[in-house]
Amino acid sequence: MRLWVLAARPKTLWAAVAPVMIGTALAYSDRAEFWPAALAALLGAVLIQIGTNFANDYFDYNKGADANQRLGPVRVTQAGLVSPATMKRATVIVFGMALLIGVYLVWRGGWPVVAIGLLSILFGVLYTAGPFPLAYNGLGEIFVLIFFGPVAVAGTYYVQALTITPEAIIAGLAPGLFSVAILAVNNLRDIVGDQASGKKTLAVRFGVRFARWEYATAVIVGLLVPLILILRQPDHRWALLSLFTLPIAVPTIANVLRGLKGRTLNDTLAATGRLLLLFSVLFSIGWLL
Repeated sequence: MRLWVLAARPKTLWAAVAPVMIGTALAYSDRAEFWPAALAALLGAVLIQIGTNFANDYFDYNKGADANQRLGPVRVTQAGLVSPATMKRATVIVFGMALLIGVYLVWRGGWPVVAIGLLSILFGVLYTAGPFPLAYNGLGEIFVLIFFGPVAVAGTYYVQALTITPEAIIAGLAPGLFSVAILAVNNLRDIVGDQASGKKTLAVRFGVRFARWEYATAVIVGLLVPLILILRQPDHRWALLSLFTLPIAVPTIANVLRGLKGRTLNDTLAATGRLLLLFSVLFSIGWLL
Protein backbone atom coordinates (compact mmCIF):
# COMPACT_ATOMS: atom_id res chain seq x y z
CA MET A 1 0.00 0.00 0.00
CA ARG A 2 2.87 2.36 0.80
CA LEU A 3 4.29 1.80 -2.68
CA TRP A 4 1.01 2.72 -4.36
CA VAL A 5 0.58 5.81 -2.19
CA LEU A 6 4.11 6.78 -3.22
CA ALA A 7 3.30 6.17 -6.90
CA ALA A 8 0.12 8.26 -6.59
CA ARG A 9 2.28 11.25 -5.60
CA PRO A 10 -0.12 12.58 -2.93
CA LYS A 11 1.56 16.00 -2.79
CA THR A 12 0.30 16.67 -6.32
CA LEU A 13 -3.32 15.73 -5.61
CA TRP A 14 -4.25 19.20 -4.36
CA ALA A 15 -4.22 20.16 -8.05
CA ALA A 16 -7.25 17.87 -8.44
CA VAL A 17 -8.99 18.79 -5.18
CA ALA A 18 -8.70 22.59 -5.41
CA PRO A 19 -10.74 23.21 -8.59
CA VAL A 20 -13.54 20.95 -7.34
CA MET A 21 -13.63 22.95 -4.10
CA ILE A 22 -13.84 26.23 -5.98
CA GLY A 23 -16.46 24.97 -8.44
CA THR A 24 -18.61 23.69 -5.58
CA ALA A 25 -18.34 27.01 -3.71
CA LEU A 26 -19.54 28.83 -6.82
CA ALA A 27 -22.46 26.42 -7.22
CA TYR A 28 -23.41 26.71 -3.54
CA SER A 29 -23.35 30.51 -3.79
CA ASP A 30 -25.76 30.30 -6.73
CA ARG A 31 -28.01 27.90 -4.75
CA ALA A 32 -27.29 25.22 -7.32
CA GLU A 33 -25.21 22.84 -5.21
CA PHE A 34 -25.82 19.11 -5.62
CA TRP A 35 -23.68 17.18 -3.17
CA PRO A 36 -23.77 13.73 -4.80
CA ALA A 37 -22.44 15.24 -8.03
CA ALA A 38 -19.86 17.29 -6.13
CA LEU A 39 -18.56 14.18 -4.36
CA ALA A 40 -18.48 12.23 -7.62
CA ALA A 41 -16.60 15.08 -9.32
CA LEU A 42 -14.05 15.08 -6.48
CA LEU A 43 -13.48 11.32 -6.64
CA GLY A 44 -13.31 11.40 -10.42
CA ALA A 45 -10.80 14.26 -10.45
CA VAL A 46 -8.55 12.58 -7.89
CA LEU A 47 -8.67 9.26 -9.76
CA ILE A 48 -7.79 10.96 -13.06
CA GLN A 49 -4.86 12.68 -11.33
CA ILE A 50 -3.65 9.40 -9.84
CA GLY A 51 -4.11 7.62 -13.16
CA THR A 52 -2.08 10.34 -14.88
CA ASN A 53 0.68 9.97 -12.28
CA PHE A 54 0.70 6.20 -12.79
CA ALA A 55 0.83 6.67 -16.57
CA ASN A 56 3.73 9.11 -16.20
CA ASP A 57 5.54 6.60 -13.99
CA TYR A 58 5.12 3.90 -16.63
CA PHE A 59 5.75 5.86 -19.84
CA ASP A 60 8.66 7.93 -18.47
CA TYR A 61 10.33 4.66 -17.49
CA ASN A 62 9.77 3.23 -20.96
CA LYS A 63 11.18 6.36 -22.59
CA GLY A 64 14.23 6.42 -20.31
CA ALA A 65 13.35 9.79 -18.82
CA ASP A 66 13.60 8.48 -15.23
CA ALA A 67 17.27 7.74 -14.70
CA ASN A 68 18.98 6.46 -11.57
CA GLN A 69 20.10 10.02 -10.73
CA ARG A 70 16.49 11.23 -10.59
CA LEU A 71 16.15 14.23 -8.24
CA GLY A 72 12.40 14.11 -7.66
CA PRO A 73 10.28 11.75 -5.57
CA VAL A 74 10.86 8.06 -6.21
CA ARG A 75 9.25 6.68 -9.37
CA VAL A 76 8.37 3.15 -8.38
CA THR A 77 8.78 1.62 -11.85
CA GLN A 78 12.22 3.13 -12.38
CA ALA A 79 13.25 2.09 -8.86
CA GLY A 80 12.29 -1.52 -9.56
CA LEU A 81 9.63 -1.52 -6.82
CA VAL A 82 6.80 -2.24 -9.28
CA SER A 83 7.13 -4.01 -12.61
CA PRO A 84 6.21 -2.09 -15.78
CA ALA A 85 3.42 -4.59 -16.53
CA THR A 86 1.92 -4.10 -13.07
CA MET A 87 2.09 -0.31 -13.35
CA LYS A 88 0.40 -0.48 -16.75
CA ARG A 89 -2.44 -2.59 -15.29
CA ALA A 90 -2.76 -0.21 -12.34
CA THR A 91 -3.07 2.74 -14.72
CA VAL A 92 -5.87 1.03 -16.62
CA ILE A 93 -7.66 0.08 -13.39
CA VAL A 94 -7.55 3.62 -11.95
CA PHE A 95 -8.75 5.22 -15.18
CA GLY A 96 -11.44 2.52 -15.33
CA MET A 97 -12.62 3.52 -11.85
CA ALA A 98 -12.78 7.13 -12.99
CA LEU A 99 -14.93 6.05 -15.94
CA LEU A 100 -17.32 4.22 -13.61
CA ILE A 101 -17.81 7.38 -11.59
CA GLY A 102 -18.23 9.19 -14.88
CA VAL A 103 -21.24 7.03 -15.69
CA TYR A 104 -23.15 8.69 -12.85
CA LEU A 105 -21.95 12.15 -13.87
CA VAL A 106 -23.05 11.50 -17.46
CA TRP A 107 -26.48 10.49 -16.16
CA ARG A 108 -26.53 13.73 -14.21
CA GLY A 109 -25.08 16.10 -16.80
CA GLY A 110 -25.38 14.45 -20.20
CA TRP A 111 -23.01 14.41 -23.15
CA PRO A 112 -20.92 17.45 -22.15
CA VAL A 113 -19.65 15.37 -19.24
CA VAL A 114 -18.69 12.59 -21.65
CA ALA A 115 -16.50 15.03 -23.56
CA ILE A 116 -14.90 16.43 -20.38
CA GLY A 117 -14.22 13.00 -18.89
CA LEU A 118 -12.87 11.31 -22.00
CA LEU A 119 -10.67 14.26 -22.95
CA SER A 120 -9.29 14.47 -19.40
CA ILE A 121 -8.33 10.78 -19.45
CA LEU A 122 -7.05 10.93 -23.03
CA PHE A 123 -4.76 13.86 -22.39
CA GLY A 124 -3.73 12.39 -19.04
CA VAL A 125 -2.32 9.44 -21.01
CA LEU A 126 -0.99 11.52 -23.91
CA TYR A 127 0.87 13.69 -21.41
CA THR A 128 3.76 11.20 -21.59
CA ALA A 129 2.54 8.61 -24.12
CA GLY A 130 2.02 8.38 -27.84
CA PRO A 131 4.03 9.64 -30.81
CA PHE A 132 3.76 13.26 -29.62
CA PRO A 133 3.73 13.26 -25.79
CA LEU A 134 2.76 16.68 -24.47
CA ALA A 135 5.32 16.77 -21.66
CA TYR A 136 8.14 15.94 -24.07
CA ASN A 137 7.26 18.76 -26.45
CA GLY A 138 6.77 21.73 -24.15
CA LEU A 139 2.97 21.49 -24.05
CA GLY A 140 2.59 20.29 -20.46
CA GLU A 141 1.79 23.77 -19.16
CA ILE A 142 -1.08 24.19 -21.61
CA PHE A 143 -2.53 20.84 -20.54
CA VAL A 144 -2.46 21.56 -16.80
CA LEU A 145 -3.68 25.14 -17.23
CA ILE A 146 -6.76 23.99 -19.15
CA PHE A 147 -7.65 20.70 -17.48
CA PHE A 148 -6.71 21.58 -13.88
CA GLY A 149 -8.18 25.04 -14.33
CA PRO A 150 -11.29 26.13 -16.25
CA VAL A 151 -12.27 22.60 -17.33
CA ALA A 152 -12.16 21.26 -13.76
CA VAL A 153 -13.86 24.24 -12.09
CA ALA A 154 -16.49 24.78 -14.77
CA GLY A 155 -17.04 21.02 -15.06
CA THR A 156 -17.64 20.75 -11.30
CA TYR A 157 -20.04 23.68 -11.48
CA TYR A 158 -21.84 22.18 -14.47
CA VAL A 159 -22.57 18.75 -12.96
CA GLN A 160 -24.28 20.54 -10.07
CA ALA A 161 -25.97 23.56 -11.70
CA LEU A 162 -26.37 21.98 -15.18
CA THR A 163 -25.15 25.22 -16.71
CA ILE A 164 -21.85 27.10 -16.93
CA THR A 165 -21.21 30.72 -16.00
CA PRO A 166 -18.36 33.04 -17.07
CA GLU A 167 -17.38 33.27 -13.40
CA ALA A 168 -16.75 29.52 -13.25
CA ILE A 169 -14.44 29.70 -16.25
CA ILE A 170 -12.56 32.76 -14.96
CA ALA A 171 -12.21 31.33 -11.46
CA GLY A 172 -10.71 28.21 -12.99
CA LEU A 173 -7.71 30.19 -14.21
CA ALA A 174 -6.41 30.46 -10.64
CA PRO A 175 -5.94 26.74 -9.84
CA GLY A 176 -4.83 26.22 -13.44
CA LEU A 177 -2.03 28.76 -13.02
CA PHE A 178 -0.98 27.25 -9.69
CA SER A 179 -0.76 23.89 -11.45
CA VAL A 180 1.46 25.52 -14.09
CA ALA A 181 3.68 26.72 -11.23
CA ILE A 182 3.87 23.19 -9.81
CA LEU A 183 4.90 21.88 -13.22
CA ALA A 184 7.43 24.70 -13.67
CA VAL A 185 9.16 23.73 -10.41
CA ASN A 186 9.14 20.10 -11.43
CA ASN A 187 10.72 20.91 -14.81
CA LEU A 188 13.24 23.32 -13.27
CA ARG A 189 14.39 20.61 -10.86
CA ASP A 190 14.70 18.01 -13.63
CA ILE A 191 16.17 20.22 -16.35
CA VAL A 192 19.53 18.42 -16.56
CA GLY A 193 17.99 14.95 -16.73
CA ASP A 194 15.33 16.09 -19.19
CA GLN A 195 17.99 17.54 -21.49
CA ALA A 196 19.87 14.24 -21.44
CA SER A 197 16.75 12.20 -22.24
CA GLY A 198 15.46 14.51 -24.98
CA LYS A 199 12.46 15.72 -22.99
CA LYS A 200 11.93 19.24 -24.37
CA THR A 201 10.03 20.93 -21.57
CA LEU A 202 9.74 24.71 -21.60
CA ALA A 203 12.55 24.79 -19.03
CA VAL A 204 14.77 22.86 -21.45
CA ARG A 205 13.72 24.94 -24.46
CA PHE A 206 14.09 28.38 -22.87
CA GLY A 207 16.45 27.82 -19.96
CA VAL A 208 16.63 28.10 -16.19
CA ARG A 209 15.92 31.83 -16.01
CA PHE A 210 12.71 31.39 -17.99
CA ALA A 211 11.55 28.53 -15.73
CA ARG A 212 12.13 30.61 -12.60
CA TRP A 213 10.13 33.55 -13.93
CA GLU A 214 7.48 31.21 -15.30
CA TYR A 215 6.96 29.95 -11.76
CA ALA A 216 6.80 33.43 -10.20
CA THR A 217 4.45 34.75 -12.88
CA ALA A 218 2.08 31.79 -12.64
CA VAL A 219 1.74 32.12 -8.85
CA ILE A 220 1.31 35.91 -8.84
CA VAL A 221 -1.18 36.02 -11.73
CA GLY A 222 -3.09 33.11 -10.20
CA LEU A 223 -3.42 35.05 -6.96
CA LEU A 224 -4.78 38.08 -8.85
CA VAL A 225 -7.60 36.20 -10.62
CA PRO A 226 -10.13 37.05 -7.84
CA LEU A 227 -9.68 40.73 -8.69
CA ILE A 228 -11.16 40.06 -12.13
CA LEU A 229 -14.10 38.25 -10.57
CA ILE A 230 -14.77 41.07 -8.12
CA LEU A 231 -14.92 43.54 -10.99
CA ARG A 232 -17.71 41.39 -12.43
CA GLN A 233 -19.46 40.63 -9.12
CA PRO A 234 -18.62 43.23 -6.44
CA ASP A 235 -20.96 41.52 -3.97
CA HIS A 236 -18.37 38.75 -3.63
CA ARG A 237 -15.59 41.08 -2.49
CA TRP A 238 -14.81 38.78 0.46
CA ALA A 239 -13.24 36.43 -2.08
CA LEU A 240 -10.29 38.81 -1.83
CA LEU A 241 -9.46 36.95 1.38
CA SER A 242 -7.51 34.70 -0.96
CA LEU A 243 -4.96 37.52 -1.36
CA PHE A 244 -3.70 36.65 2.12
CA THR A 245 -1.97 33.79 0.35
CA LEU A 246 0.40 36.30 -1.26
CA PRO A 247 2.62 37.13 1.76
CA ILE A 248 2.92 33.40 2.46
CA ALA A 249 3.87 32.82 -1.18
CA VAL A 250 6.57 35.50 -1.25
CA PRO A 251 9.33 33.43 0.46
CA THR A 252 8.65 30.48 -1.85
CA ILE A 253 8.78 32.71 -4.94
CA ALA A 254 11.95 34.36 -3.63
CA ASN A 255 13.62 30.98 -3.12
CA VAL A 256 12.92 30.00 -6.72
CA LEU A 257 14.14 33.33 -8.13
CA ARG A 258 17.18 33.28 -5.85
CA GLY A 259 18.47 30.10 -7.43
CA LEU A 260 17.36 26.99 -5.58
CA LYS A 261 17.98 23.92 -7.70
CA GLY A 262 18.07 20.15 -7.63
CA ARG A 263 16.50 18.25 -4.76
CA THR A 264 15.98 21.42 -2.73
CA LEU A 265 13.11 22.21 -5.13
CA ASN A 266 11.17 19.17 -3.86
CA ASP A 267 10.25 21.24 -0.81
CA THR A 268 9.24 24.11 -3.08
CA LEU A 269 6.98 21.79 -5.08
CA ALA A 270 5.25 20.62 -1.90
CA ALA A 271 4.97 24.22 -0.65
CA THR A 272 3.33 25.27 -3.92
CA GLY A 273 0.73 22.54 -3.48
CA ARG A 274 -0.01 23.91 -0.02
CA LEU A 275 -0.32 27.44 -1.43
CA LEU A 276 -2.87 26.16 -3.93
CA LEU A 277 -4.85 24.54 -1.11
CA LEU A 278 -4.72 27.67 1.07
CA PHE A 279 -5.77 29.90 -1.81
CA SER A 280 -8.69 27.61 -2.68
CA VAL A 281 -9.93 27.44 0.91
CA LEU A 282 -9.73 31.22 1.41
CA PHE A 283 -11.32 31.96 -1.95
CA SER A 284 -14.15 29.49 -1.38
CA ILE A 285 -14.90 30.81 2.10
CA GLY A 286 -14.74 34.40 0.91
CA TRP A 287 -17.02 33.73 -2.07
CA LEU A 288 -19.64 32.30 0.27
CA LEU A 289 -19.56 35.15 2.80
